[in-house]
Formats: sequence, C-alpha cells, structure tokens
Amino acid sequence: MKIRDLMTPDVRTIHPEATIREAARMMAEADVGALPVSSGDRLAGMVTDRDIVIRGIAIGKNADSTVGEVMSHEVLYCREDDDVADVCENMSDLQVRRLPVVNADKRLVGIVSLADIADSADAEDAGEALEAITRPGGQRSQTIDGRS
Repeated sequence: MKIRDLMTPDVRTIHPEATIREAARMMAEADVGALPVSSGDRLAGMVTDRDIVIRGIAIGKNADSTVGEVMSHEVLYCREDDDVADVCENMSDLQVRRLPVVNADKRLVGIVSLADIADSADAEDAGEALEAITRPGGQRSQTIDGRS
C-alpha cells in the first residue's frame, strides 16, 4: 500500500510570516499539534505546539512573533508513492507521529499520521511504530529528509 492511499489530502498549512498566535489558534481549531509551513504549495518547514512553547514563549518571544522564527526549517517528510511499511519504519526510528507528504516535485500534497495508518490495513505496523515512538530516549527532531 502507498502513502497516497491513506494520507489526509486536505491539510491545513500556515505561512512563515503568520504569527505564533495564529498558528496556535489554527492548531486549537483543527485539534492538531503541528502544522506544515508553506509558501504556496512548497513545504518550507513545520511548526508544532512544542516549537511555540520551547522556541517562542520559553525564551520570551511574544504571541506576535512569526512562525518562521520558531519553526523547524528542515523537515522530515515522505513521498506520496512511498510504501506504508517503509514510512512506518522511518516514523518509528525517528519517533515522530506525523509526516508531511510531498509529490515528486516536492510539492505538499497531504499529511499522514499514525492514526491514518492505524485505520488502514497496516494497523500492525502502526502499533509497532507507536511502541517505538513512545520509547524514551529516541530522536524527536523532525529535521531530516524522510528518505531511507
């Protein structure tokens, strides 16, 4: 099975010049903990609720600071034609719960989460990935290319 078969294609994104207040509101409205940051349809980064707290509030930035100031610029991602099992393995190794999905031109086309995978026929892979992700001491950064 390919990632395109189970990804969420209608992904909310935010612009790097938006404020972290706007990002927090979008996350609250959508009940998500991360937003892809894009300029047009190009993935520019990722901002998480943790980024807002650690790279923003904890060091004295105010709510009008920009997403670009706190986001991760180099982002782990997968491609829409990647195999689900391979993506699960990458998510497990890197301890991440969601990945932006890009096409061959590196244009953002969706997002895939462990929940998407768990809802698919690959629920066993999702369970193994979740077990590894929740294991203490692993890498938690979303700052490398998702290719193996």
